[in-house]
Amino acid sequence: MKIPLTEIRLKKGESVERALRRLKKRVDREGILREVRNHRHYEKPSEKRRRKLKVARFNAMLAARYADL
Repeated sequence: MKIPLTEIRLKKGESVERALRRLKKRVDREGILREVRNHRHYEKPSEKRRRKLKVARFNAMLAARYADL
């Protein structure tokens, strides 16, 4: 799977530092780093299922805990 490159264009008079900050925000918003970290090692389908179940259980616990607030 090929991920399209994230690209930003420098605005007129914009500093490189500000443009870099915009790039970092966009990369974070698109979840690119998270995706790269997830693909660093092979994850068996059973492990992936177990991890997703664990996250779902945690989110359900939080939703139940804060449902009354």
